[in-house]
Amino acid sequence: MTRSIRPDAVLVQAVIAGALSFAHLHDIAAAAGQDGWKAWAYPISVDLLLVAAWRRLRILRTTGEPTRAAWTWFTVALAASLGANIATAGLLDLTDVPAWLRILVAGWPALAFLGGTLLVHTPAAEPDTAPDPGPAAAPAIVPAEFAPEPTPEPEPLPDAVEAAEPVPPLPAPPPMDVPPALVDHARKLADAYRSATGHPIDADTLRDRLGLPGPMAAQLATHLA
Repeated sequence: MTRSIRPDAVLVQAVIAGALSFAHLHDIAAAAGQDGWKAWAYPISVDLLLVAAWRRLRILRTTGEPTRAAWTWFTVALAASLGANIATAGLLDLTDVPAWLRILVAGWPALAFLGGTLLVHTPAAEPDTAPDPGPAAAPAIVPAEFAPEPTPEPEPLPDAVEAAEPVPPLPAPPPMDVPPALVDHARKLADAYRSATGHPIDADTLRDRLGLPGPMAAQLATHLA
């Protein structure tokens, strides 16, 4: 079975319009001093930037990202293409191109390179691929006869501070027997201390002078008082 090839009117129209626009851009570039292969490269650069900006615009719309940058470069490329087509309609003398047009044509490669780079290297937001957790599981229903019995709360303990009885004071230690000879020696030491300082000797001084334990020095001080 053979299939007949029918020309698509939209495709034919697009090819004709693209060829005319390509020729107009070539003529402007050649008139502005871009001869040889450079004059043929200008139309490709303008049209490719227009197509790239439109494609980027559709991708950003699909992902919900801002489309301001894509619209900017689409407008720049459209202005360059439309301006070149209008300029060749007899409004501009191609044999005497003004200086400002030569500057625009000479600066176009850098502008197109910048626009194409920004369009290519601007990442689009990736769709959210997180797995769907699904509906939340319903809590299990346990029959009443199988449900565990609640644990009774422990009874509060009585206040320990209120229940505590006061602690009786410890009994005083029994008096310690001090040898009479030690008392006589301590009395002489106390007399010498009073003569030197004018104050009675205390237990700490007796402890330090005689090398006695603290309780014995205190007991000895009571004998001298």
